[in-house]
Amino acid sequence: MIQVTEAAARKVKELLAAEKRDGYGLRVAVQGGGCSGFQYGLSFENTQGANDEVMEVEGIKIYVDAMSGMYLDGAKIDYVESAQGAGFKIDNPNNTGTCGCGHRPPA
Repeated sequence: MIQVTEAAARKVKELLAAEKRDGYGLRVAVQGGGCSGFQYGLSFENTQGANDEVMEVEGIKIYVDAMSGMYLDGAKIDYVESAQGAGFKIDNPNNTGTCGCGHRPPA
């Protein structure tokens, strides 16, 4: 369902180790808002909810609630570093929205 690049998995593992969160994984959620597209939430999680799907990708657990899962099928999580900064980037083929100015919303 969700792909995680090696760079993103490495960064998640690094952050989990720095925060001493053994047994935790990454919760990925689609949240309301955004500029006519999807807005994403990433957080650390160690408890599976009743409606969660849990998968292991690149050695990390990924928690996705049922509603978000409908919108995340085929999405890819990456971690990028550039002169403008660093952060997680979600490429989602299901997100086709743009705002009135024609700008594609950031992931």
